[in-house]
Amino acid sequence: MGLEAEIRAALNDLAPTRLKVINESALHHGHAGDDGSGESHWRVVIAAPQFADMSRVQRHRAIHNALGPDIIGRIHALAIEIG
Repeated sequence: MGLEAEIRAALNDLAPTRLKVINESALHHGHAGDDGSGESHWRVVIAAPQFADMSRVQRHRAIHNALGPDIIGRIHALAIEIG
């Protein structure tokens, strides 16, 4: 399973009503954090009912917790958009 599928599967545990997982690694080719894997920089667009009463920090923590240390440890950058 590729990293995109792993990210998507982990975030599905949050029961999102909207989920986009976008690999932006090509935009950062040759820059800091580019490990040559093609899977170093990601953008997640996510909406979930449970985020309604959470602060921005709480939402980001929930996403990081859902992804877990294994996935977080394999990426250099994660941009998160709620909505």
